[in-house]
Amino acid sequence: MVTAPLTDLVELPGGTVTLGSADFYPEEMPVHTVSVGPLAVERHPVTNAQFARFVADTGYRTVAERPMDPADYPGVAAADLAPGALVFTPTPGPVDLTDWRQWWAWVPGACWRRPFGPDSSIADRGDHPVVQIAYPDAAAYAGWAGRRLPTEAEWEYAARAGTTSTYPWGEDPAPGGRPMANTWRGAFPYRNDGALGWVGSSPVGTFPANGFGLVDMIGNVWEWTTTRFRGGHRPGQRSGCCTPGREPDPSVNQVLKGGSHLCAPEYCHRYRPAARSPQSQDSATTHIGFRCVR
Repeated sequence: MVTAPLTDLVELPGGTVTLGSADFYPEEMPVHTVSVGPLAVERHPVTNAQFARFVADTGYRTVAERPMDPADYPGVAAADLAPGALVFTPTPGPVDLTDWRQWWAWVPGACWRRPFGPDSSIADRGDHPVVQIAYPDAAAYAGWAGRRLPTEAEWEYAARAGTTSTYPWGEDPAPGGRPMANTWRGAFPYRNDGALGWVGSSPVGTFPANGFGLVDMIGNVWEWTTTRFRGGHRPGQRSGCCTPGREPDPSVNQVLKGGSHLCAPEYCHRYRPAARSPQSQDSATTHIGFRCVR
């Protein structure tokens, strides 16, 4: 896979933004207004090719590639401590949507190079967002690139692009029947008809840019922020719908933003700027990526 240059930055002037929503999930409340300073935001999420350049330059190993410390996982069998990550697998048919363990599985050997396990590859996916990225991995890339990860407020300001509607493009999730973001199309978690033909992640920029010229702020992959999941909105909420992990703990959980290709309206209507989900810093999954700011 050919490596790629850093993502172009889009300069934003900053301003005030109203965060959150009172119309969907309780963790999005209370609605409040904050000021965001000028910043530059990467036009699209970091891709596999770009992350490959970072790894080639530094020799970095992601969290999913490192052996797990038995002290951090008391009672877990040694055979279950092999490096790996969480992989989404569609179910054969309808299931109880309260139990995410029916479609998420720990797969030894899964990592950013092999997102679905040892037999998978990203050889033909250089322009897709990199996934199986834990928070420390995203932060390490950002430092190498001379950039940083955004705060939740910065991210939501960039995603809204001056709008106050439910979605950056308006109130209709698919104007004229055209999907505006890569989200689940079908019956979750067993049938995905694909957004513009894409089942799973899509190449960055497949879907329209928002008013700031940023692509994939909504859908495709969840994105890490530096904001801890506490305060500001409302602490003590349960884990996010399609982002398996520990119960929210402000010492280890970060706010994810943007939703992903696994978000379905009947289960995870979080493909909106206001939506947020907690995720433990050491979690890597097939639908979490990131973008940087400066």
